[in-house]
Amino acid sequence: MKDRFRERIISGDRTGIETLTREALGQGVQVETIVHQYLMPAMEEVGRRYEEGEFFIPEMLMAARTMQASMLVLKPLIVGSNVRTAGRIVIGTVEGDLHDIGKSLVAMMLEGAGFEVHDLGVDVKPERFVETVRNVKPCMVAMSALLTTTIPVMQTTIEALKRAGLRDSVVVMVGGAPLTPQYAASIGADGYAEDAAAAARKAKELLDVA
Repeated sequence: MKDRFRERIISGDRTGIETLTREALGQGVQVETIVHQYLMPAMEEVGRRYEEGEFFIPEMLMAARTMQASMLVLKPLIVGSNVRTAGRIVIGTVEGDLHDIGKSLVAMMLEGAGFEVHDLGVDVKPERFVETVRNVKPCMVAMSALLTTTIPVMQTTIEALKRAGLRDSVVVMVGGAPLTPQYAASIGADGYAEDAAAAARKAKELLDVA
């Protein structure tokens, strides 16, 4: 069963994985088993292939959307169950920036790594990040920017979290084409990821999740 999930994720077979997910549930496979033993290892393999140059963004996006098709079947069963998550993450593209694809791919890869993801979309004001952190109580805030003119908003958002007394309650991870690890450190972020595959791995590292 695990290999069949892996094959469908890697090939981007969304219809096939919906059928397979229902088949697994019908055979009595636990939701937690499907998430942690079937989907997550498959997405780790997708990330590995991307980092080694075997996959590119279209293949990774297709695999991530296939994983999400399985999760749509599982989510009604996850709500109210004891299925553990790796942690809760709030993600968004910062104010003034409308780039969505990279951020959405990061969000999907984080879901594939077992995180509960609250995606705020694009053009997210610092105040909205603050409000969401206050209400959702995540362990991480992930911010994306693809324009050099909008990356300063990341620092503005971090400062807003400080003023609200929330900065110490969350880990902040940033990413986007114009960024560097040095810039991330200079604005007070806890971590930087260069792409979606690296983001899932970095989030686990920063949050000390196995």
